[in-house]
Amino acid sequence: MSEAPRIAVVRLPHGAGLALPSYATAGAAGMDVLSAETVTISPGGRHAVATGLAVAIPPGFEIQVRPRSGLALKHGITVPNAPGTIDSDYRGEMKVILINLGDEPFLIERGDRVAQLVLAPVSRATWEEVERLDDTARGAGGFGSTGGHSRLG
Repeated sequence: MSEAPRIAVVRLPHGAGLALPSYATAGAAGMDVLSAETVTISPGGRHAVATGLAVAIPPGFEIQVRPRSGLALKHGITVPNAPGTIDSDYRGEMKVILINLGDEPFLIERGDRVAQLVLAPVSRATWEEVERLDDTARGAGGFGSTGGHSRLG
């Protein structure tokens, strides 16, 4: 197995004393990232939660920002643009956009785990305009065309 990519990180003043993002278990795909602020998100409300960190992601990679499953299930707290993307050329503070889909205000305290970060390779593509696409068994069948729940047709 090759060496893991290194991510340069700058701790901003309001991130002092907080742990860096880390894997909770040996098999975890995502690193838990902590809030650097205390904020309450009202039902239906959104907030870009400060992490107190700025990063330099290696070229050819992105960091995907994903919800924490426990927050989503128990409280309706999720990442509305999941997965969010942090590009390799961004150098500002890493923030996590959260939305409260629950019925109660949700308090996030400084140091709480608010999301997962997944380092992922990025492929860059070029568009090639053609006159016709190749045929497939599915063809142009769209939403629900491959089956699924009987009521959805």
